[in-house]
Amino acid sequence: MTEPTERKRSNARVGLALGALVLSMVGVSFAAVPLYDLFCRVTGFGGTTQIADGANAEILDRKVTVRFDASVQPDLKWSFRPVQTSVELKIGETKLAFYEAVNNGDEPIVGTATFNVTPDKAGIYFDKIDCFCFTEQVLQPGQRVDMPVSFYIDPDMDKDVKMDGVTTITLSYTFYKAQDQSGATAARNQAALKETGAGARGATDIKG
Repeated sequence: MTEPTERKRSNARVGLALGALVLSMVGVSFAAVPLYDLFCRVTGFGGTTQIADGANAEILDRKVTVRFDASVQPDLKWSFRPVQTSVELKIGETKLAFYEAVNNGDEPIVGTATFNVTPDKAGIYFDKIDCFCFTEQVLQPGQRVDMPVSFYIDPDMDKDVKMDGVTTITLSYTFYKAQDQSGATAARNQAALKETGAGARGATDIKG
């Protein structure tokens, strides 16, 4: 076998190996997205909160202050703010807070919210019983809604020495314009049907 032929086969093997490596890395990257999301939800990494089935039974004397923060992406024509700036609660105590959203545009818009808490290390102990995050919200032009969030701080936080100096936790929400605006289209069509029906009834009344 000549040297050039052997070199070509060697190069081909290297090429195949590199191709397989690239494909495996792509596969891992796609698998990592749900795995990373699961990791964040389980560990509270990055300020991701936990989800609770109901109220906590144990309430401690130690108190913390929860502050509320809100922001809106520029392409969403909404006003969004916390109704209360902060609340003080005992660890383990369930609290209910509200955010307010207003559609300042002239057409229905679908928005969706993401959230996090700071400091990040508090995420694993911040348990939300009910909230509006990741749920598409359809607001009509000028419509104002109150959005509740029910939560408590896990008593295990009091056992974590890394949390000894934490007296304040900030819960932040950011609203985005949803990529899927089909809900807004449906709301717009429903409003148009109501107007058509009201016009038809008005014409009948005048005729009668």
